[in-house]
Amino acid sequence: MKRIVVLGAGESGLGAAMLARQKGYAVFVSDAGQISEARKAEMQSLEIPFEEGTHTEEQILNADLIIKSPGIPSNVAIVQKAIKARIHVIDELEFAFGYSKGKVIAITGTNGKTTTTLLAYHLMKEAGLDVGLAGNVGKSWAAQLLEGDHEWWVIECSSFQIDGFENFKPAIGILTNITPDHLDRYDYQIDKYIDSKFSIFKNMKVTDQAILCDQDFLTLEGLKYRAILPALNWISLETEQKSGGFFNGNTLEITIAEQSASIPLNILPIKGKHNILNALCAATAALITGVNEAALLAGLKTFKNAPHRMEQIREVDGVTFVNDSKGTNVEATAYALASYENPLIWIAGGVDKGNNYSVLLPVVSHKVKSLICLGKDNEKLKMAFGSVVSDIRETQDISEAVKWGQMLGEAGDIVLLSPACASFDLFKNYEDRGNQFREAVENLKSKTIA
Repeated sequence: MKRIVVLGAGESGLGAAMLARQKGYAVFVSDAGQISEARKAEMQSLEIPFEEGTHTEEQILNADLIIKSPGIPSNVAIVQKAIKARIHVIDELEFAFGYSKGKVIAITGTNGKTTTTLLAYHLMKEAGLDVGLAGNVGKSWAAQLLEGDHEWWVIECSSFQIDGFENFKPAIGILTNITPDHLDRYDYQIDKYIDSKFSIFKNMKVTDQAILCDQDFLTLEGLKYRAILPALNWISLETEQKSGGFFNGNTLEITIAEQSASIPLNILPIKGKHNILNALCAATAALITGVNEAALLAGLKTFKNAPHRMEQIREVDGVTFVNDSKGTNVEATAYALASYENPLIWIAGGVDKGNNYSVLLPVVSHKVKSLICLGKDNEKLKMAFGSVVSDIRETQDISEAVKWGQMLGEAGDIVLLSPACASFDLFKNYEDRGNQFREAVENLKSKTIA
């Protein structure tokens, strides 16, 4: 009996362990941190042995295959020892791929991949296709395969997951964009990060379809040195495409072979230029799968984006509070800031990932009236924007940040949480930060006395 070791007992790890057990493997789960009580109970009920708080080499290095959590860097000691021992180390998505007969739409990119994934899935599901949702959003693909397969799977793929691919092959691959992010995992070399993103296409054939953005600089640079086989479909905010989609200023126009669709801008449920690109990617993919124009229009009218992505919480005394906690890098925050014409009170800060804030200076100087720094170390933010924002204040209390937003705001203003940083200095993750922001906003009282 072959032996599989799963490193990490999170959503993907538990799913991989469960599927491996079902397929007859001897399974062992190892997590250097603490495993939740619910997941321990699940493994105990399935008689899957596990350990927490350590990685025992004797238990791990006798594996035939290791399935690694994408959150574990490849340079950690136990992974390096496994590689030297010539043990294959793969991702949960790679493992699950071997047990699905469904066609895959794989979506990656620095920004926009979650919205694009959710929208593509929604459009296909509303059109009546047999489709599942997995990857870096939703439930583990491996765990879902325990219950059954689908004709199509829409899968969000982070670069960390792609790094664990060997045979994973999409029928449709989407690269939304590439901007510098997570470079600490790639030796601070942008070319290695580009390689990771482009690896989504590495197993695809000429009969498959790729969707890329013709205005994304690093995507175009990457194509100069990396040949990919699938048919190219381009999306653009400026140029009409023979195959793909573009925005003509009023409508999203999509053409794939003999199929076409025209989508009025005013029916898009997501706002901002970046979300036009996301909608073009998702609708182009859906059109390839056979969703027609009428079904696309109907599906767009019922779509709701995931929380923490330019999520409008409420309006208080004419001031609108928006939760963009998922904006964890400079480019994502640039998109959010540029999406509004109203004066902004911007809440930012957290764990800086080597950010270059200079790209934000034009939009910040034009739109931001106050900057509220929410983090343990705010010096870099204050230095970057001190010359263009007259009112900068700092706090480590998100409730205080929200109250300041209300105090500083006037009717028509927007209080925008878009941190441009990771959340781990004050919060568990970006969801925790967004949830605390939402709670603080919901607890606000109107300043108007009835």
